[in-house]
Amino acid sequence: MRTASAHELVEILHRRYPPDIAQEWDRVGVEFGDLSKAVKRIYFAVDVLPETVDEALAWAADFFIAHHPLFLFELAEPLPGEAPKEIAPWKSELAEKLKSAGITLLIAHTNADIADPGVNDALGQALGLINLTSMPEGLGRIGEVVRPVRLAKFVEHISRCLPVGVNGVRATGDPEQLIKRVALCGGSGADRLEILQQLDVDAYLTSDLKHHRVNEALAAGAPVLIDAGHFATEWPWLAQAARLLAEDLEQGGYARAEMKISGISTDPWRVR
Repeated sequence: MRTASAHELVEILHRRYPPDIAQEWDRVGVEFGDLSKAVKRIYFAVDVLPETVDEALAWAADFFIAHHPLFLFELAEPLPGEAPKEIAPWKSELAEKLKSAGITLLIAHTNADIADPGVNDALGQALGLINLTSMPEGLGRIGEVVRPVRLAKFVEHISRCLPVGVNGVRATGDPEQLIKRVALCGGSGADRLEILQQLDVDAYLTSDLKHHRVNEALAAGAPVLIDAGHFATEWPWLAQAARLLAEDLEQGGYARAEMKISGISTDPWRVR
């Protein structure tokens, strides 16, 4: 069986996570790399940071699949009258490290959030939710717990199922309230708060919720709001992406590639 090239791997991944479904502001796809190179070792991580780059290099990866872009707003076209944003030196250094090692870097960000199956399906499955359906505009899912559960128990369940950091899981509402239908948006989902009343859900699980937005949403009639952390709500996708990629390579007649899912938590909060 033939080993897939980086170019062929990109084509397979783009069928799963089409770049054209990403949000307009996003930067997805190949950031750099030699696409003619054969790929034998594929590394998955949520973030491109010094610790994950070092792990990828130590493992001798050929291909790095990340959820969050290394370069996002720095390479975007500046707004009229706005100066181009400078690339932080540490980002340039990481890029040079990966390039020097011959590693291709591919980003699957909001296209992986929207894809079905994608980030939010993986999050729902990690929590054991059933009957997953898309939220409006495709960014997010709605699922059901197998049996109604008290909010306090549901929060404990989330903390056991996800790699939650030192901030833990935070929730609004009455600990005794029964939770059945849950809306999900892995990563930052505050922009979905305005549509929650349309969804007939008991709770909304996401991350990066801020004081004023939460109070305003609750005053407007939002359901229970649960913040489980950005990294924790996106990390389950890595295993799903690796499994699907292995299936796609096999179905395409390619040789099996080694895959490594980073176990490094890139949640920045460390002390509580």
